[in-house]
Amino acid sequence: MPVAEAAAALAALARPVAPVSVSPAGAVGAVAARDVAVEAGRPEARIALRDGWAVRASESTGASPYGPVRLGGAPPWVEAGAALPPGTDALLPPEAIGPDPREIEAEAAAGEGTRAPGTELPPGTRLVAAGERVSALHGLALAAAGLGQVSVRRPHLRLLAAGPDTLSPVLRAWIAARGGTAETIARPAEADDLAAALQAPGADAVVVIGGTGPGRRDAAAAALAQAGRLHAHGIALRPGESAGFGEAAGRPVLLLPGRPDAALAAWLALGNPLLAALAGAAPEASPTLPLTRKVASVIGLTELVFLRRVPAGAAPLGGNEIPLHRLAGADAALLVPPAHEGYPAGTPVEVLLL
Repeated sequence: MPVAEAAAALAALARPVAPVSVSPAGAVGAVAARDVAVEAGRPEARIALRDGWAVRASESTGASPYGPVRLGGAPPWVEAGAALPPGTDALLPPEAIGPDPREIEAEAAAGEGTRAPGTELPPGTRLVAAGERVSALHGLALAAAGLGQVSVRRPHLRLLAAGPDTLSPVLRAWIAARGGTAETIARPAEADDLAAALQAPGADAVVVIGGTGPGRRDAAAAALAQAGRLHAHGIALRPGESAGFGEAAGRPVLLLPGRPDAALAAWLALGNPLLAALAGAAPEASPTLPLTRKVASVIGLTELVFLRRVPAGAAPLGGNEIPLHRLAGADAALLVPPAHEGYPAGTPVEVLLL
């Protein structure tokens, strides 16, 4: 099955998970379940943007070191972030007060050094949209708006991995970075036992790692067919040809090859779209970088090439059967469409960040 068709079909098996309420800090990385807007404008009162003396601007007109202006009393000192006293609307710097604390030696325009009420976060401002991934800066704004809870979708995946397991820690880290959670459970070797594991409740999707090839003990595809429905086994993806997917117990199931390069390629091509569908995520833009070297590809297959970002762009490290010492240096990847024979050096390409 072509990769684009497989990714769309697998994502179509997923439904956005139920929203959960978390703190603004806990929402970072997750996908917002609904729009979040500011109800009451912030700040509620005029605040100081720096330390200084609070004055009414109109009373400081013309003040200078050579012609101080005498006030009725010493102006109050205000720390950055604090509300200005009633009747004041500007801040003078610390050095604006002369020997007599009632005399000011500088003038200030109305609003100088301050933030007016409702201008930091105007009422009605949408801080994050439904389907948008909550960033750390979103979290800052959400907390500043006084929002104690944010509604997000955080899919939970179950990884069934045979030992010795070196792949699930990578997948768990990638899933966590995309706002999901994952648990690893030992994958049963026999088809009947694996079929039972695929039907166990407690996860929004299941990922089987290994056992997808033609080996005598490779039972992943047969177990999925037994537990539910095998939609496809064999994807036009290099590496990752033996990947597959289907559904069991009403949940999507993704079958990943056991070899690291093939498993990670299949996850990037199929797992990421599945996770996005479970989270209800809106499409996200991918960065574009120029290739530092030529990339060759086979017509008819989608080829995944691992990359390393460098000052000049993206350096290809290899794809199919890439050795681990090179794979470990990758921080991005490129999916070459099946109609392309590759790209010459210097071609700007969309990359997937790892």
